[in-house]
Amino acid sequence: MQLSFLEPLFDRAGPWATVYFDPAQNDESGAKRRELSVREVCRILEGEGADAATTQAVRDALMNLSPAEDPAGRVIFAAGGEVVLSHRLSRPPQGQIACWAPLPRLTPLLELSGQDLACLVAYVDRTGADFELRGAAGRQDAGQVKGRQWPVHRTARADWSERHFQLKVENTWEHNAGEIAEALSSAYEESGADLVVLVGDPRARPAVHERLPEAVRHVTVETEHGGRAEGSSSAALEEGIEQARRQHTRRRIEEALDRFRAGRVGTDRPTDAVEGVPALAEAAREHRIDTLLIRPDGADLAREAWVGGEPDQVAVRRSDARTLGQADPIPVRADDALLRAAAVTAADVLIVPPSDGDGAEDLPAGGLGALLRWTYEPTAV
Repeated sequence: MQLSFLEPLFDRAGPWATVYFDPAQNDESGAKRRELSVREVCRILEGEGADAATTQAVRDALMNLSPAEDPAGRVIFAAGGEVVLSHRLSRPPQGQIACWAPLPRLTPLLELSGQDLACLVAYVDRTGADFELRGAAGRQDAGQVKGRQWPVHRTARADWSERHFQLKVENTWEHNAGEIAEALSSAYEESGADLVVLVGDPRARPAVHERLPEAVRHVTVETEHGGRAEGSSSAALEEGIEQARRQHTRRRIEEALDRFRAGRVGTDRPTDAVEGVPALAEAAREHRIDTLLIRPDGADLAREAWVGGEPDQVAVRRSDARTLGQADPIPVRADDALLRAAAVTAADVLIVPPSDGDGAEDLPAGGLGALLRWTYEPTAV
């Protein structure tokens, strides 16, 4: 999961109010429960030291939530008397989460947004394609390509002239598939998508697929549901896209853990993977984190770390933070500090499923690990 959509949270200083909220059902009893829940959230924030203006901004935002529009709830991030970011959740929190802290509370968002990877959907037919980017910020238009518009339809006759015409039709299809593949590759690179889903004409889909560059083809899947024409959306199409996203996420986690197992070592030799807060803090300071791995049940997530005003000012001890040029470092949760550092350095983040007791030694120790951008040479801690 890329965290670029969280950029507004790192453009200003805290402290921050973070609330993960389930608005309850859209009926009279649900409205009453929602009102009581909002009061409880505000009481918690006030008890932890939140200022009145920020608490009021949170109260207003929560009371305006609609169960119909946000059935799984939302997370609210507020500071300085205003809501800075509000994000829809994919599934409701098990209980209300509310806190007032120096940094935004981010780990629950990764769990509750379903590792909302960016997906580029290409609606193709034999004349062109429309591209749509789906991600944490919702859906947005990602461009369009038009190929040759004639000839594109075969005829039923079989004489020589018609066979010649049909060859022209075939050539048009082949030409358009190449143009669509080229435009789709550009849209993929520009959008930063993790996955490409081809939707539409059953002949155009594979023709485009096979013409994509290998790197794009590797992250591209097809679905037989839906099409490019207006009104062709369906529940089956939506489920097909979501299934492709789930499968892609599982595959990425498996590949990341394979790399992590191969890259980490238990000696002082250079390594391509690290685990534990001290090593991760050093990697964050040097912008070496390529993929941050988080296991939600890990004990190290709540471990104390020290940060300065800049996202890469991360240390495990107050004295270490001061050596980074921060005269008055702040104690925070380790996962919040590392997620902030990962977000501003365009690192990827993956949630590793909680341990079930089997193969726990293959998961990041303490629940935090990372794949690195280049070889890491451990230093003494």
